[in-house]
Amino acid sequence: MAKIKKQPRPKAITPKGFRDYFGEEVTQRSEMLRSIAGVYHHYGFEALESAAVETVEALGKFLPDVERPNAGVFAWQEVDEHDPDSNKGDWMALRYDLTAPLARVYAQHRNDLPTPYRRYAMGPVWRNEKPGPGRYRQFYQCDADTVGTASMAADAEICMMLSDTLETVGIPRGDYLVRVNNRKVMNGVLEVMGLGDDQAAKDNVLRTIDKFDKVGEAGVRELLTKGRLDASGAYIDGVGLSDDQVEPVLAFLTSKADNVAKTFENLRAAVGASKVGAEGIGELEQIGDLMAAGGYGSDRIEIDPSIVRGLGYYTGPVYEAELTFEIFDEKGRKRQFGSVAGGGRYDDLVKRFTGQEVPATGLSIGVDRLLAALREKGRLSATPTGPVVVTVMDKARMADYQTMVAELRNAGIRAEVYLGNPKNFGNQLKYADRRNSPVAVIEGGDEKANGVIQIKDLILGAKIAESATLEEWKERPSQFEVPRGDLVAKVREILESQD
Repeated sequence: MAKIKKQPRPKAITPKGFRDYFGEEVTQRSEMLRSIAGVYHHYGFEALESAAVETVEALGKFLPDVERPNAGVFAWQEVDEHDPDSNKGDWMALRYDLTAPLARVYAQHRNDLPTPYRRYAMGPVWRNEKPGPGRYRQFYQCDADTVGTASMAADAEICMMLSDTLETVGIPRGDYLVRVNNRKVMNGVLEVMGLGDDQAAKDNVLRTIDKFDKVGEAGVRELLTKGRLDASGAYIDGVGLSDDQVEPVLAFLTSKADNVAKTFENLRAAVGASKVGAEGIGELEQIGDLMAAGGYGSDRIEIDPSIVRGLGYYTGPVYEAELTFEIFDEKGRKRQFGSVAGGGRYDDLVKRFTGQEVPATGLSIGVDRLLAALREKGRLSATPTGPVVVTVMDKARMADYQTMVAELRNAGIRAEVYLGNPKNFGNQLKYADRRNSPVAVIEGGDEKANGVIQIKDLILGAKIAESATLEEWKERPSQFEVPRGDLVAKVREILESQD
């Protein structure tokens, strides 16, 4: 009889481009989501939880990785129940952002929704892109959008809400800046350049000006004309424009002045007689006036023509939140932290479903980036508090220990009974340390007979152990014997002293 070949064990590894999140990180993210949701709700936005899966048709033009053509989403084809052997089933995909599902939801339910419709959504999105350092195929987004109004007040409100959100989660004023620009102004610049209907040339210009923050004015000029040598010494071909064609772009990118009035004056010079450019400047002026009326000055939100956010996607104002403080990269070099959120007006997205233009504007916050920023600033707790641990001195009295835990939980105190092998008491305290537990409760046979319990302050005990020279700590007891009936009161007293 042939020997049955054993199936190899599966490898216990995380799929490429994904990662696991444990208690501390999950707790920190949950707290951030709660804080962000609080600001969105405060502004009058309502929660929406759409499906994690959409049809590829509904997602429309997704975001393929240039190194993975036609693979921007995780997609699969359903089996046609009427013809299982055919290739006619619908193509489905995990959502790659939270905006495309909103367009589908609004088009589907618009007769039942208020106009304008103000919604916020939070959750994971998936990108089938090549992973890299800090770049994962699954990550969290927090979006807020207003659908159904062309008023610039909606855009101004989004920017003000973004500012408030950053301050609420722990980014103080001075450590961030919300920058605002307008797609229409850029369209006016392209018009003045005389590119006509040459969409390829326009796309090349847009891609080049997106590098302004990296290569500066001289670098953009070179890339738009003859080309340039990059940092590695490789030669990058230029777009091939004339010096005269390039001037409106450079005037646009360098139009930001010390005051808003001068910035607008420079922008008008850059767009010349372009009507669409003038319209974009007018919209920026409205946004600026509305933000000033709300008390949001240039220390929080400013007009900045150098901001370019996927300008092919947006149809009007665009905005980006940048963290302005410096960090050190892996090579010890100083770097600004950079962008953590952005958005803009996209008046054509719902039109794909309805055939009618539906104005919309919104923002998206990258939660993981924001959490990383708070860690850099030391504004996240490194070790979140664990539960109170009720130790087990006698397995036969498990009911007594469960009663204690129930009393603590009923009083609103997070608690658990030690469920491992209780033979070695030292292991129980080690377990409590690994859980970052603030308090351990002990009731052995003697304590039970005398109607008392021992309550150990693990935080204080750890401090005493760290430095025996701290007399002020040594003078305070880290373990207390109290009547059994004082369990909840004493544990609460210790927890409050630790806070």
